[in-house]
Amino acid sequence: MKEIKAIIQPYMLQDVCDALLQIEDLPGLTVSHVLGFGKTRATEAIETERLAERSFAKKTKVEIVVQDSAAQKVVDIIAVAARTGKVGDGKIFVCDVEDAVRIRTGERGAAAV
Repeated sequence: MKEIKAIIQPYMLQDVCDALLQIEDLPGLTVSHVLGFGKTRATEAIETERLAERSFAKKTKVEIVVQDSAAQKVVDIIAVAARTGKVGDGKIFVCDVEDAVRIRTGERGAAAV
């Protein structure tokens, strides 16, 4: 299994979700509102927040766990749907998932996703 974490512009969330929902067997996703900065240190960010005497760009994190065979498709869909061509479009990270547990039933591995 793979976990895909995408840090995107908040205003691109609707486009990303609409695109991902075209995947018939998408197991689900998690969305978090986060703060951060990259190489430009949020100097060109549309929305920022000041913490600890620093500016942080407001971003949205989308997290999805999928079977290995679906990972590249999910990454490609997010990359296209989230792209504006401007600084701050974000990043996508792909990580191995060793195991998963569905708390309600105790199912493990792929069955838990």
